[in-house]
Amino acid sequence: MDLQRKLLRHRGNWKQLEELIELFDKSPGRVSAESIDRLTVLYKQASSHLAVMQTEDPGGELTAYLNQLVTRAHHMMYRQQHKSSGQLKQFFGTYFIRLIRERQWFIVAAALLFLFGGVSGFASVLVDEQNLYALLPQQIAGHIDPSQTGKGLEDAPHSVLSTQIMTNNIRVAILAFAGGITFGIWTVYLLAYNGILIGALAAVYWKAGQTYLFWAYILPHGVIELAAIFIAGGAGLYMGYRMFVPGRYVWKLQLLRSAKQSVQLLLGTVPLFVIAGIIEGYITPSALSLEMKYAFALLTLLALAAYYIYGRLRRNQIDSLDLSSR
Repeated sequence: MDLQRKLLRHRGNWKQLEELIELFDKSPGRVSAESIDRLTVLYKQASSHLAVMQTEDPGGELTAYLNQLVTRAHHMMYRQQHKSSGQLKQFFGTYFIRLIRERQWFIVAAALLFLFGGVSGFASVLVDEQNLYALLPQQIAGHIDPSQTGKGLEDAPHSVLSTQIMTNNIRVAILAFAGGITFGIWTVYLLAYNGILIGALAAVYWKAGQTYLFWAYILPHGVIELAAIFIAGGAGLYMGYRMFVPGRYVWKLQLLRSAKQSVQLLLGTVPLFVIAGIIEGYITPSALSLEMKYAFALLTLLALAAYYIYGRLRRNQIDSLDLSSR
């Protein structure tokens, strides 16, 4: 009986486990990753309590209650293990959009840094074309010929090209994110420098009268690609900001919290880079007309906007349900 009285001190946890099971049953779409983690902890704890009671009092009421609770939790755990696709849907359907909204000003700052670099690179080469060799690596600057753009790309091995481009873009995003650990300095440099590269190239094509051609080969994949880079860059800038301004948490804890959220933002960009890589490997070098490529770029922009609006609406709907249930 003394042992039973000791175990009864855990009634609050058992009650919480019951509430989580009810939540998972009635509103699976509102289940967070933290709730799943808590369910796992409480399930293991209740299982150990059941094991003790089955030894001490196998026919008792408390044993029967714990057996029923653990059985229900076990079934729920089994179901949750087979819902990874649902969790991915929740992450990309609402949570990723929420993170973007919360870090929107850092993402905007990343875009402005890129734009600043682009304008600077464009102006520099426009003033003196020789500046191209100072801004771009020699192996790139020495082989730029606007008149040859697109020639031979139709015969390129698209699968290999797509994979290489995708890998490179993800590497840039990871570097932009990881730059946050340098108080954001490396992230700022990387965003501005990549903007300078695009701006310098745009100036070369401008001076050659091939601007329309240039953006036709940039925008189909560039809309999604740049959006992903800005998100990854915003994640790095936020992490760097929190190293300067830890807020109400101690510096180490705030760094861990900001790093976790920034990693989630970075992971959310991976599908965007995959899509951009496929477009850059198959659509960009294709024989489609320039007008069709511009139309495709507009389609990707509309698709991104629709995805963001849908996520915002879903998030607002879930928040409204949370408030009405309290």
